[in-house]
Amino acid sequence: MLSARHMAMVGLVVCALAWAGNALLARATAGLLPPIGLSFWRWTTALLLLLPFTAQGLWLHRQTLWRQRWRVAVLAALSISSYNTLLYLAAQSTTAINITLVNTGLPVAAFIWSVLLLREWPSLLTLAGTLLSFCGLLVILTSGQPANLLELAFNNGDLIMVLAVMTWGLYSVLLRRWPVAVPGLTLLAAMLLCGVPLLLPFYLWELARVGGMPLSLPALGAVAYTAVFASLLAYWAWNNGVRVLGPATASLFSYLMPVFAALLGVLLLGEHLRWFHLLGGVLTFLGLLLATWSGRRSH
Repeated sequence: MLSARHMAMVGLVVCALAWAGNALLARATAGLLPPIGLSFWRWTTALLLLLPFTAQGLWLHRQTLWRQRWRVAVLAALSISSYNTLLYLAAQSTTAINITLVNTGLPVAAFIWSVLLLREWPSLLTLAGTLLSFCGLLVILTSGQPANLLELAFNNGDLIMVLAVMTWGLYSVLLRRWPVAVPGLTLLAAMLLCGVPLLLPFYLWELARVGGMPLSLPALGAVAYTAVFASLLAYWAWNNGVRVLGPATASLFSYLMPVFAALLGVLLLGEHLRWFHLLGGVLTFLGLLLATWSGRRSH
């Protein structure tokens, strides 16, 4: 039987896989689907799917949620309303690999916010695991040739992703600092009830400026994937991982996103699996094991 820590780790792996697919989808639909519209309908669909299963829990925990309404609203604004909207905006002018690359700055963002807000410092083993995972990431990004680092280019979309990463890091740390004593899916539903209305004015602005979402199979497929896998499944897994492992350790799983992005490129785009994909993936997983083993010893 898997322990709570092991279940949290498995969930974070699935979360990284779902978000790697989200980054690829965001780039694939850039110019085809309006970014704020995709974000709005993603979260609206997720809310409609989740609400029938959580309505009773929302009612039972209404007093707790009302007492902590401002905290729930801030968490919703940072995660539901901001992070993925910024990611979709970034995808309009940068590549999927750059999105996942910049997203690996999440451990740094979580470290900064953890020190500032939680006064938590990582252990030496956690730092070693972070470094090992980062080395695995570089192996993949450079195709095993360190000189290729000089060829990586960044643009305005990447700067938007930096803002998104800092936003998500703050959300992850506040999620740990502000524990809301309700079940995970109930909290997610409450955040959706706050986050979707916060997105509405921006969606209406985009609707008037560039038009709405097209009624097409690609658009419906994008909304369905992001609502079910990149939203409901991934957010539940992330929130649980932060609760069990802490924001600093959970954020290390963002290093898996470029690994999965490369593998998805092989499976979906017909790219070739090379030795540096395998080596980078192994180093990344070993680093995560070292960091999470360190976290287990500290508990």
